Formats: sequence, C-alpha cells, structure tokens
Amino acid sequence: MHAAQTMTAIAIRDGRGPAGALHPVRVPLPVPAAGELLLRVHAAGVNRPDLLQREGHYPPPPGAPDTLGLEVAGEVVVAAGRWQVGDRVCALLGGGGYAQYAVVDARHALPIPFETSDDGSDFVRAAALPETVFTVYANVFEHGALRAGETLLVHGATSGIGVMAIQMGKAAGARVIATARGADKAAQALALGADIAIDTLTQDFGALAQQAGGVDVALDMVGASYLEANLAALNTGGRIVYIAAQGGGTLQVPVWTLMRKRAVLTGSTLRPRDADEKARLAAQVERVVWPWIREGRVRAVVDRTFPLEQAAQAHACLEAGQHVGKIVLAV
Repeated sequence: MHAAQTMTAIAIRDGRGPAGALHPVRVPLPVPAAGELLLRVHAAGVNRPDLLQREGHYPPPPGAPDTLGLEVAGEVVVAAGRWQVGDRVCALLGGGGYAQYAVVDARHALPIPFETSDDGSDFVRAAALPETVFTVYANVFEHGALRAGETLLVHGATSGIGVMAIQMGKAAGARVIATARGADKAAQALALGADIAIDTLTQDFGALAQQAGGVDVALDMVGASYLEANLAALNTGGRIVYIAAQGGGTLQVPVWTLMRKRAVLTGSTLRPRDADEKARLAAQVERVVWPWIREGRVRAVVDRTFPLEQAAQAHACLEAGQHVGKIVLAV
C-alpha cells in the first residue's frame, strides 16, 4: 500500500452549488478492492456531467465516490489485472477523479496511447480521452451503427464530444457534417476535419444537410428543439442518437415522418452502465479507436489546463462555452 494516508481532493461546499462551491480538502486515501487499481492521478478531465453533479442534478451511481471526476490519467500505485506498478494508464471512472489518487476497476483502464513527455503533456492529453471516446464509440458506432460511406451529423462541434465525434467519424470513413453556434466555431469544426460546417445561429442545419445529401446518423446533445430539423435531415433508415437534452428533454415526435423514413430514435448514458458492460466497451475502444490515435488520425484536443486546486475556475470556463475540445485539471 502507498505510504500516504491522506490526499487532496475537490469537494462541493454544502453538497451542491455554483462553480465557486468547489474547493480543495484533505480526505483519506481511497483503498482499492480486489480487481481494482489505485492510481496516482496526474490529470483529470472536466466534463459537463460534472457540472450537473455539482448542481445536484446527476448523483453518482451506487458505490461510486461523491468526488467529481469521470476520467483520469496517471500511474498505477497498486496493481491488479493485467497492470503492473508504474504503468501509465488512462481510465474511465464512476467518480473520484478530482483528486491526487483514484480507484478504478482494472478492466476500465487503458494504456496511454502517446509517447512519454517530460512536461506531463501526455497525461493531460490522455485524461481528455476516456469519457469522450467511450461516449462517441458507444453512441455513434454501436447505437447509431455508423458505417464507412455514411454521413454523420455532429451537433456541438467544438465541445469535447463534438471534437472527438468529428475525428472518429472521419477515421471510420464517414462524411461528417458539423453544427456549431457561430461562424468562428463553424470554421473551427472545418479545421478539425468536418466536411461541412453549419452555423446554427444564422443557418437552417436541417435544410442545408438535406441539400448536402442527408445524414444517416445524428449525434445530438440538444434534444427537443432540434428534433424537427434532425428528422428533416435524416435519410431513410437513419438514426438519431441522444446523449443529452440541453434544449429540452421531452420530444413531440411526428410519428408519420418517423414511419415514412423508417427512422430510429435512440440514446444512452455512460456512467450508470455496470462494470462488466464498461469493461466490454473498454476492450472495444482499445481494439478500434486506440490504433486511430496511435496513427494520428484521432487526437486529444485540450483547450485549457487548470491546476487541481482551481477546479472552480475550470468549471466556470466550461460553463462559458468558449472552449474547443476539453478542459483538464493538472494534478
């Protein structure tokens, strides 16, 4: 067992609140159970579900730590499974990433797919991968069944999910149409590899996507306010996959349109999946996506890095919505 008995972690003052409620505290070191790793965390990704949990809207699943943080990169301190002490890994967590140490199911860790760097940037980039890569793979390639030669519509193009979906769609041989709020963000989507970028502040993405030949899979985190345009853009047999509902969570579905297009509405969340399902997904991600990263076809895009103690500022930055890619805490 590691010699340290306590560690710094980020807590939420009064259990919920604004970004300013986040503050560092000293807490006991977590103790891994059988089959779990103890990681010395070097970097932790910041994600929108963290904001929801901080506000009291997204409680951790049973058995997960109350501490925020769904993805980390670091070194193995206590080994299990295929891992050895000192191995450099990134991992998907049920919680607990905003801390100096974290416990994770050994099956939910993956090797860092970058060369070691003296400045720690490899850990920062690796911490930006698990939550977005797992989410995109599960929703676009499994639920959405995207195939080479099809067209993927990605909303929120410059978000962490959007940036990853554009790249993974292109790596898989799909055409990608991306939407963003503002001309600058649309231009950034093109720079990330999108074939077509649409500014939703000034353009009708449903009509433009139709004119461009339609889409086969739409990855949507907006929800109700985009349903009509998504369906307009959808080709026969197309799939709309929901991963959030920032624009409304209750759909009024035009059933005749759904039937005529033989459309599928589906979606999923990642965090509540059981450990075996996450292990299955991790194995698929390592098999399919990790080679794309090593080949340079998919890269981690990190907008800003904050020290762990500045988690409040990191949340405020994410809430402002001006970032491109991921925000990461350096530990």
